[in-house]
Amino acid sequence: MTALGFLYPGHSAEDDYPRVEQLLGSDIRLQVVHTDIGEDAHRVDALLEMGSPARLAAGVEELRLTGAEAVVWACTSGSFVFGWEGAHDQVRALARSAGLPASSTSFAFAHAARELGAGRVAVAATYPEDVAGHFAAFLKAAGVDVVSLHPSGIVTAAEVGTWGRDEVLALARAGDHPDAQAVLLPDTALHTAAHLPDLEAALGKPVLTANQVTVWEALRLASRRVNAPRLGSLFTKEPLVQAPGA
Repeated sequence: MTALGFLYPGHSAEDDYPRVEQLLGSDIRLQVVHTDIGEDAHRVDALLEMGSPARLAAGVEELRLTGAEAVVWACTSGSFVFGWEGAHDQVRALARSAGLPASSTSFAFAHAARELGAGRVAVAATYPEDVAGHFAAFLKAAGVDVVSLHPSGIVTAAEVGTWGRDEVLALARAGDHPDAQAVLLPDTALHTAAHLPDLEAALGKPVLTANQVTVWEALRLASRRVNAPRLGSLFTKEPLVQAPGA
């Protein structure tokens, strides 16, 4: 069995993880440990505190008990707000604390875009404009060209977590751009695991969402690949393991 660990801030869309685990099938287990969110606000100062070493380290001991082989900080905004170098420092500190290979959702987006050969992307963000701009800057540092940035101005993860299929599809359509090779939806508070086939069918191109790429990144750290088309184009690349019923 491959056990993968995720530090997830608060409670919004964590039920995406058991859904993804079911779609992956095989012998992969996704272990979610919740961290203290602090103030629920898509505001830079609050996000810096949410992603602080102390808050991440507090969840590490519980994560170790799960037998995880790798850990991902399952928060996009609480990683990219530190900037390219700061996000690297955050992941290095997490790896030292956990004694495991580590990454974050922000790096997951950069690696997933590279995996798909998507050098030009559109970002459909739930965040306010200034926070969305930090994500665009992070992607630029990763060598990804953001051809369109659509912020939605949502302040709290709690509100994002209430969005359903129609709101997610509307967000993706609003953020798409004809020059984009993929559309990115960067918020782990957004439920997307059930909607990936609909999103890609509606836009006619790969769609990368936060919880999707977070799981893919953990699999990458553990040197595992799973063919699971219901999880989008990202999960159909050179599979080493076939998901049952996929």
